Amino acid sequence: MKIAHNWLKDYVALRETPERTAEILTAIGLEVEAIEEREAVKGGLQGVVVGEVLTCAPHPDADKLRVTTVDVGAGEPLQIVCGAPNVAAGQKVPVATVGATLYFANGDEVKIKKSKLRGVESWGMICAEDELGLGASHEGIMTLDAALAPGTPLREALSLESDTIFEIGLTPNRVDAASHVGVARDLAAYLNLPLQSPVRDVDAMTLRKGSGRGIAITVVNSDACPRYTGVTIRGVTVAPSPEWLQKRLAAIDVRAINNVVDITNYVLHEIGQPLHAFDADRIAGGEVIVKTCPEGTKFVTLDGIERTLSAHDLMICNAREPMCIGGVFGGPAHGITEATTSVFLESAYFNPVWIRKTARRHGLSTDASFRYERGADPQVTPAALRRAAALILEIAGGDIVGDIIDVYPAPVAPAVVSLSYARIRRLIGKTIDSDTIIDILRRLDFDIRETTAEGLSVAVPTYRVDVTRECDVIEEILRIYGYNNIEIPTHTTLSIAPGMHSGKETMQQTASDYLVGNGFYEMMNNSLTRAEYYRPLQTFPESKMVRILNPLSSDLNVLRQTLLFGGLESIAHNINRRQTDVKLFEWGHCYAFDADAHAHDTTLGAYVETLQLALFATGFTSALHWRRPQERSDFFYLKGFVEGILTRFGIDVFRLEMAVAPSDLFAEGIRYSQKGRVCATLGVVSSAQRAVFDIRQPVYAAEISGDWLLKAVRSTRVRYAELPKFPEVRRDLALVVDEAVTYAQLRDIAFKTERNLLQRVSLFDVYRGDKLPSGKKQYALSFILQDKEKTLTDQHIERIMDALLKAFEQHFAATLR
Repeated sequence: MKIAHNWLKDYVALRETPERTAEILTAIGLEVEAIEEREAVKGGLQGVVVGEVLTCAPHPDADKLRVTTVDVGAGEPLQIVCGAPNVAAGQKVPVATVGATLYFANGDEVKIKKSKLRGVESWGMICAEDELGLGASHEGIMTLDAALAPGTPLREALSLESDTIFEIGLTPNRVDAASHVGVARDLAAYLNLPLQSPVRDVDAMTLRKGSGRGIAITVVNSDACPRYTGVTIRGVTVAPSPEWLQKRLAAIDVRAINNVVDITNYVLHEIGQPLHAFDADRIAGGEVIVKTCPEGTKFVTLDGIERTLSAHDLMICNAREPMCIGGVFGGPAHGITEATTSVFLESAYFNPVWIRKTARRHGLSTDASFRYERGADPQVTPAALRRAAALILEIAGGDIVGDIIDVYPAPVAPAVVSLSYARIRRLIGKTIDSDTIIDILRRLDFDIRETTAEGLSVAVPTYRVDVTRECDVIEEILRIYGYNNIEIPTHTTLSIAPGMHSGKETMQQTASDYLVGNGFYEMMNNSLTRAEYYRPLQTFPESKMVRILNPLSSDLNVLRQTLLFGGLESIAHNINRRQTDVKLFEWGHCYAFDADAHAHDTTLGAYVETLQLALFATGFTSALHWRRPQERSDFFYLKGFVEGILTRFGIDVFRLEMAVAPSDLFAEGIRYSQKGRVCATLGVVSSAQRAVFDIRQPVYAAEISGDWLLKAVRSTRVRYAELPKFPEVRRDLALVVDEAVTYAQLRDIAFKTERNLLQRVSLFDVYRGDKLPSGKKQYALSFILQDKEKTLTDQHIERIMDALLKAFEQHFAATLR
């Protein structure tokens, strides 16, 4: 949410700098996430001052140039060569001094330097409007008020006001601060300053009235709309808004539309109360009816989309048709246009639950729904209406027709909370005197109903929908008193429950330590994701998606079936910020829906939740270094880490079944499985999937079943043995085998042939070439032999190697090369 510093000063007399104001806002719970300086003119006219032309003479070597001396209020007058035809002695002009940077209206950027023009030195520049970015005119230099003093910064001379914009990360419970008055109210309470609220005196305002009958109001569904206020204004002239109003809206990035619509937006961001303006002449039957429509009713919203309404969508209707989705989005047929002369202005309090469900149902999020679904203030609706009506009468003209109609059958009573001083002291950890507590609460608009020696009773202002309990009120006291004013206690009382990590936590921590130690970074992604990712897939079909009934947005409408897409989003995020060498991993749960199980079990038994570990690598494997060349990530690089994790937990990778895994996610990939259950997948992410995220470099990804891994870890027994005293022996074989033969098959046969003395088998070379018959390849294998009881003799070793070679010949027709 954007808040303008200058706008805040309309309601509270801030003397603090914007930086200090940001610190205060963060300290009282309105965290300022960013501060942006906004200048009326790009560059803020830094280095541009008012100058007085003392002399003006023709250039000795150029007919169209003039040599001037200009007093800029500092030291000796400057000699400036000027080509404008209208420059003359005695003028007050804008002067860009040496070092200033000018931003021209055409987009050019010029830094002023000392120069020579036809042999005459020039120490600055006398400027035209377009050269200052103040207009498009280049007919001559800009002349200023003769009363201005030389040396006055031009920004001050022209009253060009810069502004500071705060980006506030508003928490969901603080909708009362979703406006400039709301933020100013907290600042006033903290600084103990009076609040100049535009709604306090609005009830006493006399609004210009004309004759005639206004639009009638009927509220059919008072549960969805507890309060509805409206007024009719006729004789309005719709036109562009005055400059001050356009600037106010532009400061917070709200686009100006026309004076009537801009006023509703202005009041929204000023007070926090959403308003809606209808063309009164288009309201059929002269009546606004607040009700629901039959299920399936069609309605076109302002964005041109035809929506199918639910019977639980509250609609603002006329006698013939719906005009607006109440509190969410309007329609194009009844809005304000240049031809509008009569306006019906709406200010309402809608049930937050109704608005939230409707907004989610239609995938809409507007400034109005943002506030209504969190809980607007039911008491401010008539004041906001009068405020907007007064501005319309002032800016757009017209007269009020009829009375302001306020339908409020069941007024909302403020919550009453009892406070105990002892409880305040215990929760805050400090004794705050009762006078200070009462003063803070009054500054926060709490009504003190009763006070005793033990505590007090207060009525909560209706705009604080989140304050309903004693602890809520105590939190309000503390944030205005100041968290930093609470001393750190000399001792801490706590209870520690001893316990050990579960096997799952230990497994995750061990694997994470291994990956972090090898240069990976852990990430955490949202388990909610986009259904669009799964629609074209067969590996994770759309039919297995777990859908969210009321999604926050179309980007978060299903639960993830795989960690792959979250990882690709993170990689794209990094690459877009010039971090192209990325190694990431994530532990997370994935979800699937089993339609067949759902047919027999309508409970949660149809939903499957699994734990997964995902690994990603792209770019170079290490930073640039003068001693070694950089290597790029590849399939085997990531495969090494997958097998490294499995080996770390005592899992023999070669006892797993490994096969090529056809997939619409991977261009090339393999799958590890055990007894038919997939344990892990690994591959090169396909170009089609990378294109979805605009990733142009190869990405390698793996996903390991955390549930399988945990089960395997629990069944693995760790055996400790004394280090052998006798040496190992290594022997190598170069075998020529068919292309279909795998290293895993050779390894398996080797261990079956020699079960006692064979310790390790490794593949250290693969050769394919014209020196071998077609369809053949050479594997160079090393065999580590060791007897723990004695030193092996050459004869014993030869017998073992002969047995291995014979086994390879028998099972794979292998020949020794």
